[in-house]
Amino acid sequence: MAKVWIQLLITLNIIHSFSNAKLIKTKQLSYDATPPPLPILPLPTYSQLKWQQREIIMFFHFGVNTFTNSEWGTGLETPSVFNPTGLNTSQWIDVAVQAGISLTILTAKHHDGFCLWPSKYTDHSVISSPWKDGHGDVVQEFVTSAKARGVDVGLYLSPWDRHDGRYGHEKEYNEYYLAQLQELLKRYGNVSEIWFDGAKGTNAPNMSYYFLDWFAMVKELQGSINIFSDAGPDIRWVGNEKGFAGDTCWSIINRTSLSIGSSGIEGYLNTGDPQGTDWLPPECDVSIRPGWFWHNNETAKPLSELLQIYYNSVGRNCVLLLNVPPNSTGLISEIDIQRLTEFRTALNKIFSHNLAHDCLLEASSQRGDNTGNDFEPRNVVDDDPLWTYWAPTEADSKNPWIEIISPNETLKFNVIMIQEAIGLGQRIKQHEIYIDGKKVVSGTTVGYKRLHWLGQDGVAAKRVRIQITESRDLPLISSVGLLYDPYLHPVEELVQRSKS
Repeated sequence: MAKVWIQLLITLNIIHSFSNAKLIKTKQLSYDATPPPLPILPLPTYSQLKWQQREIIMFFHFGVNTFTNSEWGTGLETPSVFNPTGLNTSQWIDVAVQAGISLTILTAKHHDGFCLWPSKYTDHSVISSPWKDGHGDVVQEFVTSAKARGVDVGLYLSPWDRHDGRYGHEKEYNEYYLAQLQELLKRYGNVSEIWFDGAKGTNAPNMSYYFLDWFAMVKELQGSINIFSDAGPDIRWVGNEKGFAGDTCWSIINRTSLSIGSSGIEGYLNTGDPQGTDWLPPECDVSIRPGWFWHNNETAKPLSELLQIYYNSVGRNCVLLLNVPPNSTGLISEIDIQRLTEFRTALNKIFSHNLAHDCLLEASSQRGDNTGNDFEPRNVVDDDPLWTYWAPTEADSKNPWIEIISPNETLKFNVIMIQEAIGLGQRIKQHEIYIDGKKVVSGTTVGYKRLHWLGQDGVAAKRVRIQITESRDLPLISSVGLLYDPYLHPVEELVQRSKS
């Protein structure tokens, strides 16, 4: 009987201890954390956020134009000219990977109508070429090479077709186009981006494209794909082929104000609209060479020009789509590889050392009770550019600021980076930057990333204050950086172009 009582007492003691432990643990938990601020619509989708974080993606313009020294083919080219005897798409992808690229887009069919895959709806394709005796498939080789290296793929299918006789006959051509769209999106696995080019010659037959039908079919076949066109619905054209976004650049815009292929909307595309109802971020397309297709008498842009393009695209809230055209052998040319290596090396060096990491961070206020770290200033130097951020209080929404302070030595830098927490919407309309109390920048939008280049010599300072002077709602800054770029030597023509 005594043993039973002892066992019962031990059991009761265990239960009591366990209850106390739970009670103590419960007391240690806090249920009064300040929630994040409400988002401001519109918001990006998961696929749009993933796309934005790529920053640079790559275009491959390749086709009969590569062999005819043309940019816009006539559609009268014979398929016999297409014969890339050394074609190696694995080399293309290796070049992309070494350049830090995670998404590559191939021109499956350009305006000349020649198809880089064996379509069953036309013989104006690789089927009729001498390459691999008509048994080749460039699209398949491209997709296979990309998959082997973990690179995502996109495809360009030109709406304007200068070869096919159905073009100009509305119903017949839209059926043909949709059939080819289905071939590409059903045959080659996952496609991350589809490119609908609005370009069309002035003498082209007048006809309507059934864009709504095309978009619906694309989303049915590839649920996570991003659709690019002048009017989205997921990614918009930036309005030029210079690789430059507007100094003011919103990810939001009104799609109802856009019409694919229409002229006169370039300025609106370039800047976006703070009153916009649609999240439609811009993509800056530009070629590493003067032309989109490879030409023997052209060479790659110098490093300084590529860096200027980067600052005026990625550094203005865009994704840079950099075209690198394979040559007539079917390879990326050595000069292009060399320039891409220089470009990636420069970017790695510039962004590898953020001087702000070792600084003190102060702010005009902090959302919450200042005891938690959910919205503290220190969040702007962590490794998450999307979901951790500094947020001021609601009462401090007029001119909030965050300041970077070097506790010891003077800092030398010539690039200032600011990023917004765009997962909760794009907010900042106007901002100013003060260096040791002197205003050096009066800027507008920020978005995913804003880069301010302060000149080759840069500045030496101990305090940098970023002040938000106007925003759509409470500003949320996710990252700041003080960086040094020893490579950029601006090309004056491009400086003027970026201001126009």
